[in-house]
Parts: sequence; structure tokens; C-alpha cells
Amino acid sequence: MSFSRLKNQFIAKIITRFPSLSERFTASYEPWKSVDIPWTAVTKPLDQCRVAIVTTAGVHHRDQEPFDMKDPDGDPSYRTIDLRKPLSSLMITHDYYDHADADRDINIVFPVERLKEFEQEGLIGHVADLHYGFMGHITGRHIPTLINTTGRDVALRLKKDKVDIVLLTPG
Repeated sequence: MSFSRLKNQFIAKIITRFPSLSERFTASYEPWKSVDIPWTAVTKPLDQCRVAIVTTAGVHHRDQEPFDMKDPDGDPSYRTIDLRKPLSSLMITHDYYDHADADRDINIVFPVERLKEFEQEGLIGHVADLHYGFMGHITGRHIPTLINTTGRDVALRLKKDKVDIVLLTPG
């Protein structure tokens, strides 16, 4: 493992343990500003909606390529998470937060079992088979790729799969 990855993992553990450090660390980043955030209202009852998860927690199947942790600007690509595979096939590749608890219970960042409970209770219509994992911490030169390419690609896939609601989860 590279020094840079070890440093990032150490920083993630420290700022998790000391929230005041976390506040100062995150305040040093200039957020991306967008004036045209698209919003679509839900037009049918929840019990008729198909729901999918899009996470920026670095979740992917073990047999998929891990997210690139060497690039300081992050990795703007995504992974398709197929629920027809066992949940035990999921893992997290992300150095910018302490995911030790999520490694023990993926539902912390990818709450698919909670969604399936809602489906069984009739609160939502159906949990989609396909979900999407991104790596958070995308900065600099990768933001246009995320907005104009990979984000749009995932949006089109969700639309093709007739997903009505997307639950966004951070890492």
C-alpha cells in the first residue's frame, strides 16, 4: 500500500474520532457550486414506486475493479451493484472516511436490507435489482466527467430501469 493511501486512511480515522478536526478539515475544501440542480417530484404513491440506491461510499462487488485511490482528485467512475448477487460479495474501496463499521454491516452506507423490509411491508413498491456505487471525494479535473458523463450515464440507466426514486447515501 502506498504512503499516500496510508496517510489518507490515517486522516480518515483521526477526523472520525475527533469531530472538531473534521470540521476544520472539510472547511478547507471549496465546494462545487451548481445553480441548476435538476429536481423531479414524485408523482405516484410510494407503495407503487421502484427504488434504487446511489451511494458515494465506494461500494462495489469484490469481482469489480476497485475505485482508484491513487488519484488525488478521486475516481469519477461508477460500479453497477447487482442485488441478484449476494450482499456478502460487496466491499468498500474508499480511503477518505473510516468505513470500519460499514465493513461489518454494509447497510450503514448501502441500506438495501432496510429497503427490502419496506418493500415487504408494502411501504414501497419494489427495490430495483441494479444500484450504483461511486467514490465520493471527487475534485478538480474529475468534476466535469462526473457531471457530464458518468452521472448522466447512471441517470439514463435508472430511467431505463423505470426507477421512480433514488436514495442517495454518502460515505
